[in-house]
Amino acid sequence: MENARLRRRPPLWPIPLLWTLALGLWGLSRQHSVWRDEAATWQVARRSTEDIWHMLGQVDAVHGLYYLLMHGVFSVFGAGTTSLRLPSVLAMAVAAVCVTEIGRRLAGVRVGLAGGLVFGLLPAVQFHLQEGRPYALVAAGAGISTLLLVTVLERRGRAVHWIAYGGTVAVCGLLNWLSLLILPAHLATLVRTRAGRRTGARWAVAASAAVAAVLPLILFSRTQAEQVSWIPPLTWHMLIGPAVLLALGGLGALGDRPHAGRLSLAAVGLPLLAVPQLGLLGLSLVRPLFLDRYILFSMLGLALLIGAALGTAARVAGRRFPRASAWLVPGVVALVAVALLPQSLAKRSPASRVDDVLAVAADVRRLKEPGDAVVFVPAARRDTALVSPGDFAGLRDLALAESPAASGTLKGEEASPARIRAAMLAQRRILLVTDVPEVARAVTAKRDKAKAAVLKERFRVVADVRDRGRRVTVYERIGPAEEA
Repeated sequence: MENARLRRRPPLWPIPLLWTLALGLWGLSRQHSVWRDEAATWQVARRSTEDIWHMLGQVDAVHGLYYLLMHGVFSVFGAGTTSLRLPSVLAMAVAAVCVTEIGRRLAGVRVGLAGGLVFGLLPAVQFHLQEGRPYALVAAGAGISTLLLVTVLERRGRAVHWIAYGGTVAVCGLLNWLSLLILPAHLATLVRTRAGRRTGARWAVAASAAVAAVLPLILFSRTQAEQVSWIPPLTWHMLIGPAVLLALGGLGALGDRPHAGRLSLAAVGLPLLAVPQLGLLGLSLVRPLFLDRYILFSMLGLALLIGAALGTAARVAGRRFPRASAWLVPGVVALVAVALLPQSLAKRSPASRVDDVLAVAADVRRLKEPGDAVVFVPAARRDTALVSPGDFAGLRDLALAESPAASGTLKGEEASPARIRAAMLAQRRILLVTDVPEVARAVTAKRDKAKAAVLKERFRVVADVRDRGRRVTVYERIGPAEEA
């Protein structure tokens, strides 16, 4: 009779699925704003497949699979904020389902539901839930691979599960090869649960196949290491975030302390949280790489451990208040959602990101006049013209020598400083697109120095607009034009 009731019980996973989808669709356009990282996705995904391959040979090879995927999405659904971000929303919903199912299998319905609902509320998850970048897809893959590992450790796995496991880890690695840090996390789970030599050997084969599939990308991406040269070296204050997360995870694991050799939520969740964090910190001692988005998938472990803590609290409360304990998990989730509401609203506003390429494009459209030209400082700010070419129609890009698509770059190839100077001196009005002073970096490139020098010496400001992290300044020439 009990088994019959369990079979009739509706599945649990649709609840966190719909919850995470609702969180993701809420304010999806972020007031029609797109920031610089998403602008890279937008402009590359709109190129042809041949142009994308050409670019990957020069820059951003680490995101090649994601760009090709988004090229397909844009080809079918068109370019827009919804098609840009919806894959991330769907991926995070899949990750929430995985958290729920892992929690249910290892610790019961309450824990699974709590973990799945909490996952969507985590600040890091809410940020990348609506981000047109690959990190949510990696989180989904990490969730799937961890669920597959739990399946085989429960002695329910077959060869197909190991094949799916290795394939999923490989795809995650091709989306972001730092996601391979999930492998030592899973190894820690195998050691903790004393999985046995046969299981360990099968895992080693699957893991090795995944690493082998990603290794060419890892080696090739080292030739493009200049892309991450801006990441600052590790400092003590950068350790605060990981320390807080590990402390929270440790507290969540206190209620689930099984004997070694038994598969448990702590044996899965704690390594999933801790190993990627510590692993990336260790790598950053050799080369600065510490960005929390690279290990976003570790939030799966945190959600599992928070779910375990809530499950323990509900179990303890149930001894004295059996009826009230049933409402503990939904009550706590509701309170957390309310407490995080200001932060949730903030993450869905344009101000949550460094800048907004769409806002500044609208400013350019309003300020430009026939015969005007435009320059960008730094050249990477050309992304706003690449995302919104219509707003820049009629403006001559004075510095551009070869387009981004033709040059296989994100920002194009610019002319020499001398040629840029000559072209600027021949103009009557120039629009400068740059960053606001609060986020602008010092001008160091020779071409950018030449642009700034000409504007300072031979032009005067007639309009200046600052909007969501970017700035458009209209300059008018002082004195007669010079021959270009």
